[in-house]
Amino acid sequence: MRGIDVIAVGGNAIIPTNGSGTIEAQRILTSTSMRQVADLIVSGRKVIITHGNGPIVGNIVERNEAVKDRIPPMPLDVCGADSQGGIGYMIQQSLGNELNERGVHRDVVAIVSQVLVSGDDEAFKHPTKPIGLFYGPEEAREIEREKGYRMIMDANRGYRRVVPSPRPLEIIEVETIAKLLRLGAVVIAVGGGGIPVVRNGARLTGVEAVIDKDRAAAVLGKMVHAERLVILTSVPEVYVHFGTKQQKALRKVKLSAIRKLFGEGEFPPGSMGPKMEAAIDFLESGGKRVIISDATMLLDACRGKAGTHILPD
Repeated sequence: MRGIDVIAVGGNAIIPTNGSGTIEAQRILTSTSMRQVADLIVSGRKVIITHGNGPIVGNIVERNEAVKDRIPPMPLDVCGADSQGGIGYMIQQSLGNELNERGVHRDVVAIVSQVLVSGDDEAFKHPTKPIGLFYGPEEAREIEREKGYRMIMDANRGYRRVVPSPRPLEIIEVETIAKLLRLGAVVIAVGGGGIPVVRNGARLTGVEAVIDKDRAAAVLGKMVHAERLVILTSVPEVYVHFGTKQQKALRKVKLSAIRKLFGEGEFPPGSMGPKMEAAIDFLESGGKRVIISDATMLLDACRGKAGTHILPD
């Protein structure tokens, strides 16, 4: 199918960075983020939306632990499914409302999505993905002692629990997603990177992990033969020498140049690293363009007037 965009919406487009984090605040921000998505759909593009789930999945885990003496806590894969349902519902409703206001009647469907990972992935031995709340050093040490979690300093804001982040291999529901696209629906899928599952013979089993949503979006884009992968984050462009006097925005850049910069360590693992891995993976598999920009600049970015554009060689 031609004209497909996979749009990976960062958590900052759903959860206010410095706001209250209430459901009402999330609804308002989600609705604002979906306005430009609606305009993109009206222009004729077929759209699949993926989304982040941090810190929501961490909050779900915290709620589980707060009442664990009365209600058995859910494993992390079920927490991920819970976050997919809630965030997917808000995006589905907000985008549907925006399309209806434009006189466009289109089905918007959220799918709880499973993503295959390998049980032998090294990530299970070396957890690195931060989730949940930030803690001070004393609280973090106590949590490590009591619960056996691994806690690390995250972005100099405090200590957080880290969990495995295995590489996504395959989107289990991809055939259904493709069918819905052919029927004209807008699909919300692979939220929060998808629910990580391993295959044991003919059976799938969820595992305790969180998949990076941009890497999962790239796999989804490959499997549906999308033309563009659009990664919406908190900055208008990708920068080299970020935070220094030599900081420079990348506007239009070839894949080979991104590979070189990535190999030189220009994009840290906890920042732009996974996004660059996703971009490389998508373009090497036949994608036509990766766009990285702020959620408020989606239309200008898709028109080539904003954002970083990574192109095949």
